[in-house]
This record gives sequence, structure tokens and C-alpha cells, in this order.
Amino acid sequence: MPHSASFPPAPVPPPPVPPPPLTGRGDRPALAILLMCLVSLIFSVQDAVSRYLGAHYPPVLIVMLRYWFFALFVIVLAARHPGGLRAALRPRHPWLQIARGLLLVFEIVVMLFAFVNLGLVESHAVFIAHPLIIVALSGPVLGERVGWRRWAAVGVGFLGILIILQPGVRVFSPWAALPLLSALMFAVYVLMTRMVSAGDGANVSLFWTGIAGAAGITVVGIGQIQALAPADWLPMAVLCVTGFVGHYLLIRAYSLAEASSLQPYSYTQLIWVSLIGLLFLGETVGLNVILGMVIIAAAGLFTWWRERQVKLQAPAG
Repeated sequence: MPHSASFPPAPVPPPPVPPPPLTGRGDRPALAILLMCLVSLIFSVQDAVSRYLGAHYPPVLIVMLRYWFFALFVIVLAARHPGGLRAALRPRHPWLQIARGLLLVFEIVVMLFAFVNLGLVESHAVFIAHPLIIVALSGPVLGERVGWRRWAAVGVGFLGILIILQPGVRVFSPWAALPLLSALMFAVYVLMTRMVSAGDGANVSLFWTGIAGAAGITVVGIGQIQALAPADWLPMAVLCVTGFVGHYLLIRAYSLAEASSLQPYSYTQLIWVSLIGLLFLGETVGLNVILGMVIIAAAGLFTWWRERQVKLQAPAG
């Protein structure tokens, strides 16, 4: 799942981890935007494959196998970074790094359960509220000032969630709470990432995202290990490769343009997810889901725009 904060991974939902900025390369915003849209497509395919495999195997097993591959990716990446593995293994906030890595991997498990039981499109329609949850929590957790305009956008976004879930209008499915829980978990992960970023670089945080997550999911999932059917090895390989390629292209995109300028383009994942769900997974989307999705996305884009305005108006120095 890509995502919209300084340190965005995810799997399942929008990218969960921010990339380390690469220096020595000039800004190329057009290419960065193209890469961000491509990353959104790749992660949408990843989510669809996750949904397929999660319907046939325990979701914890699927996430565990995926994270083993992801752990290899972050180890190789850390080894190539200045300071190598020695620097990555010595974070300034070790316990917080471990906690955020564990939180993210189990957020992915929750979201996979939502994909299987609620559907890809409806799960993403609710999950895209996570930037608004980040805004709502940034005040009490980080002490950041949130103005009334952004609070109003948060309120409008949650109105969109109510339109999608329709409490009191239809029989409420307990599965409908999963993408909202996943969005909350991801929002807390992002806030924890902001907290560690003061002392640890992006490469260190990315390393611990993969290592702590792989260790945690292995403890839980090793008892559910089973052989995949021969026909499912290809989808599993696609899941692992899309994770690697998606994260690599995400790193390239953030090396070519500022993270804040690319955030709006992460919403293109809604388009890809909707097309995949409708055309290939046989999902149906009600008018309430479309309306709620548009409201939440609009509220999220407004909070992004307002945050940029506040930064532009802030006195220099």
C-alpha cells in the first residue's frame, strides 16, 4: 500500500517507506511525476495479486513470504549506502524503529484481510483517509499546529467515510472496519517515522522497516507455513518483484523531485485500483463508494495544498 508523508510503503496500500534522497542529480519533475504514477500502478497490481493469494492462503503467510524478499532488498540497499550495514544497524532510536517496523507489517496484514473480505476498491476507498488521520493526530502526538481549515477538511473526509460505510442504512459488516483500522495504523506509523527522522536517516528507517517487519511476521507466521501450489509460484514471484521494483522506482522519483510535490499523484492509485477491481476481479462499486472516494480524495488534496500554503507563508530562517 504508496502513501503520502515524508516516509510514505506500503503494500498493500500506497508506498509505505520513503526513499533516501539521492544527491548530485538535478530536479526533473516531469520524470518524477511519471515515475510516481507508474509506482501507483505497480502497487495496485501488487494489491490485486495479494488479494488473489490471500483468498487461497493465510494472509499472514503471504505477507511473511513477501517480507523475506523485502528484507533482502533493504539489506542490499543499506550495504550500498555510505556507511554500509554498520551504520544501518546502529539507529539512534532502536526501539522506536522496531516498533514502527512491526506496526507497518501488521497494518499490511490487516489490509490484506480487508482486500479478501471487503474487496480491493472499497478497501482503498476508505484507506485513502490516512492523510487526514495523520493531520488529526499530528497535533496531540507531535504538537504541530493544525488550523481550522485543515480540521474542516478532516471533518469532510470523515463524512466521505460515513457515505462509503453507510452506518444505519445497511447491515454493517465488521470487515468494513478493517481498512479504517489499517488507515489508523498507517497514520501512526507515519507519525512514528517523523519522530525517528530527527536522528535517523531515511536509509536507516527503510532498513529497519524491512528487518523488524520480517522478524515480527516470521514469529507469527512461521507456524502457518505451507507449500504453494505450482500455479501460485508465478503470482508470488510477481508479488515480490513488484514490491522490489515499486520501491526502487519510488526512490528514483523522490530523488528527482520534492516529496510534497509528488503527493497528489499518489491518488492515481485509486484509478488503477478501480479499473483492476472492476475489469479483472469482478468487483462492483456503488454510487456511495464513488461519492465517498471523491470527497475523501478532495479533502486530502486540500490538506496537502493548505500545508504547502502555510510553509510558503512561514518566515524564512
